[in-house]
Amino acid sequence: MNELRQAVFIDSLYHGSTETLDRIEREAVAGGVPIIRKGTQSALRMLLELKKPETVLEIGTAVGFSAVFFCTWSDAKITTIEQYAKRIPLAEQNFRDSGFSDRITFLKGDAGRILPTLRDTYDFIFMDAAKGQYPAFLEDIRRLLKRGGILAADNVLQDGELLESRFAVERRDRTIHARMREYLQTVCDDDEFITAVLPVGDGLAVTVRR
Repeated sequence: MNELRQAVFIDSLYHGSTETLDRIEREAVAGGVPIIRKGTQSALRMLLELKKPETVLEIGTAVGFSAVFFCTWSDAKITTIEQYAKRIPLAEQNFRDSGFSDRITFLKGDAGRILPTLRDTYDFIFMDAAKGQYPAFLEDIRRLLKRGGILAADNVLQDGELLESRFAVERRDRTIHARMREYLQTVCDDDEFITAVLPVGDGLAVTVRR
C-alpha cells in the first residue's frame, strides 16, 4: 500500500505534459492502449535534458505517444518501430496532428527483423516493446547504441511481479518473468554497461554504454 501511495504522490508532481500529449494519452487510455506512466515520463524528460540526444531509436511505437513525447522534449530525430497493424494508422495520425512527422521515421514490422538491418547509431534508445523480447534485442541494441549513449527499458518490474518467485506468478507469465530477470541480470553484470533500475512507473532500467 505504501508503494502505491508513493507512486500516486510521485505522479501528482509531474506537470510536464502538453495539450497534444494529453489528448493522445486520453485516447490511448480510452482504447486500452498502455503508454508510459507519469513517473516514467518525468524520468525520461530529465534524461533527455541531460543527454540532449540528436538521434533516438524507439522499439515499440504503440499509438505514438512516446515518439511525440521525445519530439516535444528534445530536438532529436526519432526512429520508431511498430508491428501491430491496428495501431499503425493511429500512430501515423498522431504524428501528423502533432506537427512532428518530419522528425519521425516510422518503421513498420517485427523489431527482431528490423533491428539487424539498421546501420545508424543512436544517442538514446527507448525499449517498450514485447517484454519477453528484451534479452533477444540486446545484442543489436549494443551495436546501435553510441558510446556514452543511454538505453531506457520500460516496465521492467512488471507491476511488482518480478520481485516474486517465478512459481508465485501465473503460469502464463512465467516466461516473461524469466526473460525480464535475464535482461536485468545481463545489463547489470555486463562491464560495458552501467545500469540503474529506477522504481518509477512500472520500473525503468536506465543503462549507459561505457
